[in-house]
Amino acid sequence: MVKVVGVRYRPAGRIYYFSPGETEFLYDDKVLVESQQAKYIATVAIPNKEMDAEDLPDGIKPVLHKVTAKELKQDDKNKQDAKDALRIGKQKIREHKLEMKLVAVEYTFDRSKMIFQFTADGRIDFRELVKDLAGIFRTRIELRQIGVRDEAKILGGIGPCGRQLCCSTFLGDFVPVSIKMAKDQGLSLNPAKISGLCGRLMCCLNYENDEYEAAKKELPDFGTEILTPDGKGRVIGLNLLSRVIKVRLFGKDTPVEYDYEELQEAAKAGEADVNG
Repeated sequence: MVKVVGVRYRPAGRIYYFSPGETEFLYDDKVLVESQQAKYIATVAIPNKEMDAEDLPDGIKPVLHKVTAKELKQDDKNKQDAKDALRIGKQKIREHKLEMKLVAVEYTFDRSKMIFQFTADGRIDFRELVKDLAGIFRTRIELRQIGVRDEAKILGGIGPCGRQLCCSTFLGDFVPVSIKMAKDQGLSLNPAKISGLCGRLMCCLNYENDEYEAAKKELPDFGTEILTPDGKGRVIGLNLLSRVIKVRLFGKDTPVEYDYEELQEAAKAGEADVNG
């Protein structure tokens, strides 16, 4: 087992593991770490714990130390300068007439590198833009193309549910979401109703998907002929999460709703009558 501490570089970001050494780190502590030959300020998301070495990447680096007040002040200045750089970067993109949208700019803590994150429909030749930015900011420039879901995660916003976006508040990683999930949950397939601000299928479609899949395997499907406490009928509706089944009884016009447990008892009684 290996002692580790999990940190995030930004709110709701992916968790990366470092070695805590002999220091006890608490949740939400600010720490200084080194990654990819640059220093970053990160926030502790998982306090000291032990993990199997097989579950960790090779070469876990140590946490350098807890952040000092002076370092926090430097970080605030970096963030303010990054906002100014965002404005300048957008201006330079217009000057170079590039089909790209600049989303965010950040400095590494030691200002050894600036990261410009952007979205674009295809590949962009930004070599001249990089030269221009390097001449202005006098540091190493990295342009990183991101997807629309990453853009929503960075910018944040309010989802159709009226709450802040999941991706910008607590989702560390994106999970695959498919149209099949919407179908299984009986949702409207209108893209406007099942898409998030990013234009992709809403991440929350995945939250209860396992429950829906399990219920679909257990409950009778649409059109199935079943035995109810009131006689035989055909399934015309399903509420998978509450396990309520709507049945049109043979010879009757008004559908009736039954709990799945009621139908199970009716089926057992029917079998008993046949066997008896």
